[in-house]
Amino acid sequence: MLTNNWLTDAIMYIYALSLLFFVSDAAYGNRNGKRIGTGLLVFVWVLQTGFLGDLLVRRFAVPEVTLHDYVFFVSWLLVSASFAVNRIVRAELLVLLVNVVGFAVLGLNLMERSGREIALAPSEVSRRLLVLHVSLITVAFALLTVSAVCGAMYLFLNYRLKKKKWGSVMNRMPSLEAIDKYAFRSGLFGVPLLLLALSTGTAALLVDGHYAKLLDEKVLLSFVAGAVYIFYLLRRWIGRDDAGRCAIWNLVGYVLLVLDFFANSLSSFHHWL
Repeated sequence: MLTNNWLTDAIMYIYALSLLFFVSDAAYGNRNGKRIGTGLLVFVWVLQTGFLGDLLVRRFAVPEVTLHDYVFFVSWLLVSASFAVNRIVRAELLVLLVNVVGFAVLGLNLMERSGREIALAPSEVSRRLLVLHVSLITVAFALLTVSAVCGAMYLFLNYRLKKKKWGSVMNRMPSLEAIDKYAFRSGLFGVPLLLLALSTGTAALLVDGHYAKLLDEKVLLSFVAGAVYIFYLLRRWIGRDDAGRCAIWNLVGYVLLVLDFFANSLSSFHHWL
């Protein structure tokens, strides 16, 4: 077994198998591979939904959140997002990349630290604020992951077109205009949720009187990431920068979010890792 949890193992093995079929479709146009991969991915989604349902029923009242639970929720959101993308637009490569990120996120459960917990505040007000904070930041991260994947696809396709290096993979990618639109719309939903998450987290610290933690490196890095995303959306909205430069700002914001997630060695709270 890869982990100490059979459900995590089952999901990861089936998830990996589904990705192999998606890769077969993306590389060779194997439509049977896509159908099998989609079927396996649906099974993964059902297993994850069952796990999350059990989590909500049995442990929602417990004032603590484990990394294992959080990662499962993020991965479930990414799988759900890939279904939505596949339903709305014809972009097989985007679906594949979103699921690759989802699989990588789920791979965090390989670390034998999934029992580490975030102890939520004992007071009812701050506890509810922190539950809302965790929920908002999770959904925001999933949306911004889709936006970042689109940004990376835009830069890749734009570079290949400028160099006049066409390949079979590019045939399965949407147009530059469509990719830019998907990235912007995902960010347009994800960034407000990120800002709301930062606001509720800040409010919880203020309610508990932890004013010094507002200067914590992790908190400051979160606000820097939020500022970068606001800058990206404004520049993209008013058209002051070309789409390529906006895609770079989009990726910078996402990298800061990922660094913030792993900044536990510098932070005085959120000791997951």
